Amino acid sequence: MAPFTVALASVQPHIADKKANLAIMQRTLKKTKADLYIFGEFFLSGDRCKDEYRDLAEPLTGPTLATVQELARKHKCYIIAGMPVKDDKVKGLIYNGAVLAHPSGTLDVYHKWFLPNFGPFEEKIFFDQGEDLRVFPTAFGKIGILVCYDVFFPELAKALALQGADFIVYISAAPSVNRPFFETILPARAIENTVFVAYVNLTGTQEDLVHWGGSQLYDPLGKLLVKAPYFKESVVTCTIDLADVEIARARRPVLRDIRPEIYHDLYTFARAHKKT
Repeated sequence: MAPFTVALASVQPHIADKKANLAIMQRTLKKTKADLYIFGEFFLSGDRCKDEYRDLAEPLTGPTLATVQELARKHKCYIIAGMPVKDDKVKGLIYNGAVLAHPSGTLDVYHKWFLPNFGPFEEKIFFDQGEDLRVFPTAFGKIGILVCYDVFFPELAKALALQGADFIVYISAAPSVNRPFFETILPARAIENTVFVAYVNLTGTQEDLVHWGGSQLYDPLGKLLVKAPYFKESVVTCTIDLADVEIARARRPVLRDIRPEIYHDLYTFARAHKKT
């Protein structure tokens, strides 16, 4: 493993304008030097698109993602960004996706597991729930990707850490009212799994929601390494070394001390709860 630079892009996408958002991505890559660029949830499509999500969704072979792949090849970098993606087998199913483009041009995708359907959120109306939890190997280490509301379910981050993730990335489209919750939980996810944690949020207004920006990165013991300003477009960078994960796990051996039986018990408790 070698140190690498992460760019956290807190930017405001255009709603339902993928070409304009690709242009923002391209400008960001030209202006800021990094090995990994992270953009927010729904960055490529814009947020609050409702029924338009179905028209904006693409398969992994779609034209927007082909451009992202080409940018990753051209700039010899990794890129993570959110957009609706189509199921590769069943017509009509779409997911809230987070794509990872590699410098080689290959593409990976994570489908958001937990879809909020309360307050201003209506994701279960438009999207199917993800079922896979994968860790993606990179030249720097293993990366796990989760999306926004997933942060409130610690089992997901734990599953990624147990599969060898050194770095967990959360992309988000969170409104300002939720800022205190995220800023409380994010360092906890780093500490309880001894992983680096990055959080990248949209900035600015999308229809009826105001996103607070504030992208941030924590080390495996929960120390804040860098933080973007609130309510302002910005790109902040931080150089990290995933070899620090091994040192942190010697100091705080939470993965060593896991008792696997609790996960069986959680399943039993959850099943009983569903029946009441």
